[in-house]
Amino acid sequence: MSEANSVIPRPFLPVRPHGDIEEVFPDVFRVPGSINFGLMRFGRNMTVIRQDGGLVLINSVRLDERRLAALDALGEVCHILRIGGWHGADDAFYKDRYGCPVTSVKGQRYFDGFVAEKGNTYFESDHQIDADSELPIEGASLYVIHTTPPEAILRIPAGGGTLITSDALQNWPRADKHFNFLGRVGMTLAGTVKPVTMMKPWVDKYKPPRGEIAGILKLDFDNVLPGHGEAVIGGALEKFRPALEAYAGRA
Repeated sequence: MSEANSVIPRPFLPVRPHGDIEEVFPDVFRVPGSINFGLMRFGRNMTVIRQDGGLVLINSVRLDERRLAALDALGEVCHILRIGGWHGADDAFYKDRYGCPVTSVKGQRYFDGFVAEKGNTYFESDHQIDADSELPIEGASLYVIHTTPPEAILRIPAGGGTLITSDALQNWPRADKHFNFLGRVGMTLAGTVKPVTMMKPWVDKYKPPRGEIAGILKLDFDNVLPGHGEAVIGGALEKFRPALEAYAGRA
């Protein structure tokens, strides 16, 4: 490995404000949490999938000791799956705690700072996957949006078809209790706090291919568990359709 691509470990991020583990569907759980971005703090969510007594973490959020005990009561953490190019800041913590493999999407990198193309690499996954790879979740499929870094959407069968997203789809009808004052003001003024849409900063910076955004409408889903905002349970395809079609139809 060249010096330019060497891994420079960093301390684990501290525990940020978060809620309890909530069961959304049988063996599918989510945890509302938060992340700091500069002086702003805003909401983010972790999804946990249980199968055969083991747990897969997606969009990891570091939990306090009480919630870690609750997580352990659900099963053994056996895999960490990173789907978002800007998510997974707590993957290294869970890798250290549980010694389980970490899988990310090909082309993603764990980077320090606010610029994905420049920050030091602080951690590496054990495996990299694409849309054709075998996944650690039974019946799941991966849809990859070829931005830089790439962004993926995980579809699972639960609930008649559920998408788990990082930044591609969000549902922020309001700034919740996990925002601090600067996060609430900054994200609202930036037009980011909006329901059933795409993550505006991600769209503005990475300009995802319109055809790949249109392809989300073909994924056959009824629910969305977004990396940011509230879960959309029931009718999610039609609720997200206006935003996705509006972007896909841009000249």
